Amino acid sequence: MIRVEVVAPTAGRPYETPGDLVRIGRAEDNDVVVPELSVSGEHARIEFAGDHWVVRDLHSTNGTRLSRGGVVLPVSEAPGREAALQSGDVLLLGDPERPARLLVTFGDEEDDARIVSLRRVAEVERVAGDAQSIDRDLLRRLYEAQRSLSAALDVDDVLEALARHVFELLPRATHLVVALREDDDRPRTSRYVPVGTWVRGTGRPVEPVPVTRSVVRKVVSERAAVLAADARRDVGETASLMAAQIQSTIGVPLWLGEEILGVLQVDNRAAPGMFRERDLDVLLLLAQPAAQAFRHARLFQRLRVAEERARNEAAYLKGRDRKSRAERFIGESPAMQRVIEAIRKVADTRVTVLVEGETGTGKELVASAVHDWSPRADKLFVAQNCAAMPENLLESELFGHRKGAFTGATEDKKGLFEIADGGTLFLDEIGELPLALQPKLLRVLQEGEIRPVGSNTTRRVDVRIVAATNRDLEREVREGRFREDLYYRLRVFPIRVPPLRERREDIPLLARHFLERYAAEFGRDVGGISQQALEVLQAYAWPGNVRELQNEMQRIVITLEDGEYVQVEHVGPRVRQIAPGGERLPTGRGTLRERVEQFEKRVLIEALQEHGHNKTATARALGITREGLHKKLKSYGLG
Repeated sequence: MIRVEVVAPTAGRPYETPGDLVRIGRAEDNDVVVPELSVSGEHARIEFAGDHWVVRDLHSTNGTRLSRGGVVLPVSEAPGREAALQSGDVLLLGDPERPARLLVTFGDEEDDARIVSLRRVAEVERVAGDAQSIDRDLLRRLYEAQRSLSAALDVDDVLEALARHVFELLPRATHLVVALREDDDRPRTSRYVPVGTWVRGTGRPVEPVPVTRSVVRKVVSERAAVLAADARRDVGETASLMAAQIQSTIGVPLWLGEEILGVLQVDNRAAPGMFRERDLDVLLLLAQPAAQAFRHARLFQRLRVAEERARNEAAYLKGRDRKSRAERFIGESPAMQRVIEAIRKVADTRVTVLVEGETGTGKELVASAVHDWSPRADKLFVAQNCAAMPENLLESELFGHRKGAFTGATEDKKGLFEIADGGTLFLDEIGELPLALQPKLLRVLQEGEIRPVGSNTTRRVDVRIVAATNRDLEREVREGRFREDLYYRLRVFPIRVPPLRERREDIPLLARHFLERYAAEFGRDVGGISQQALEVLQAYAWPGNVRELQNEMQRIVITLEDGEYVQVEHVGPRVRQIAPGGERLPTGRGTLRERVEQFEKRVLIEALQEHGHNKTATARALGITREGLHKKLKSYGLG
């Protein structure tokens, strides 16, 4: 049992759990909620690591520290961003000057455990050398088990082979659970996580269940296989043992040299009688080849993932337009400067970003800038449009699938979350994500875990999510088409990309940029763009935003002759707001004053063109003085 209590600045209700995980942060779905602004939404975790507890900082904004006997240890700066805990430690979260303080206490409920039999791993040679206790049939079956384990290349295949042979060798065994060390790079602090559960007679794995913590603690601390008879009485009446109704259990370390890679737990939950010391010896002999098989399977899996990631990375990098940062954002308007400043502020954090804006405003450019300006820049930036696939294919694309999960799944496939591990995943049109997939995305955001289609095991990923939408997600939530909890998870840091009509001063810069870009691409010698043509472009509302302007300039370049300047007549009728019949179309959006100015500006441009830019003739045609015309042209930047 572990107890976590917020003691400052405002005391809260203590949180107690017999489980192996305590989530801490400002978000309401944490186990311990700390409502301080300096505390991150998902700030830290306390986890059981086999024989002790550790605190792990989740890359929080303001860090995690640990106070022990007046000495403060910076957890967020420690190797692996974690530290071992002792009962009575105080966690300091958030603001270094006024941190939230959490008291952590725990005890060993199994201190008085009575073990029927115990075999240390150092005794395995004596067990193997005792010829009288091992008959020829048992030797044959152990040999067959070792052959099956050594031939398995996948963790699931090792689990299947191990379960099959354990149930054959131990007639009283009804359940088998394997927990492997979570991180081989941090053997001292990593916890043991269940990776597979098998039940006799099912012929397939079932949903993983937690191992009995008392058994794991005894196995890891003693480096020994343990046999407990009538587990409820002899090992202690822990919640997990009572819930499982275990009659007797054997816990065996999966060890290689000095390392304990995992724990094999075999239970007798229904069969009459209890396990014997002979059963303990058999599992101890099977443990080392099983450990080797798990180690080889994990290494093989890492190599396979690394190879596939390298292939996918090469494909993405080859197909992705790698623009320079100078090219990425073209615009000097205050609206765009605010966007750039927001990107710079959030890029160096790990929080989720929601990019909001109309179609064609450049939301993917903003998302890729968040990635490229972050510490994840050397990893993959992967983009997926949530509206581009049906629900079943989108789930497989995002989370991957196991071979045979559905018709056409002829081999295992990694999802985009695994491909983007360590990098950034951009989910465009997030408002189109089907309701059935929204809980799965929420799980990734909350737990950092995915489950491929057709798999019984979860996999941890470290992916930053940047989402984008042109919908009003608040209205989608109100109308029941989008989950409210997912909406708040995504909208941690919103960035609104302004439409082009709100930054008209950037239109000349963008127009010249696209003119030069497509002139180079099509091999055209373009003279430039006239002031009158720029004014026409500025007067248009651009409902398709930057993408529409880009397409218009591409079309114009194709129509130009070498050395020719872009004139008003080269601009399309829609942009000039002249209908095919010659009548003027209504002006764009805006206030009455803005619309009147747009109309007046366009009338001046057209009148100048009609009279060959003769200002005297233009003024006479418009019924104003030449001085009045000059003032108006100057006020609109046309003089």
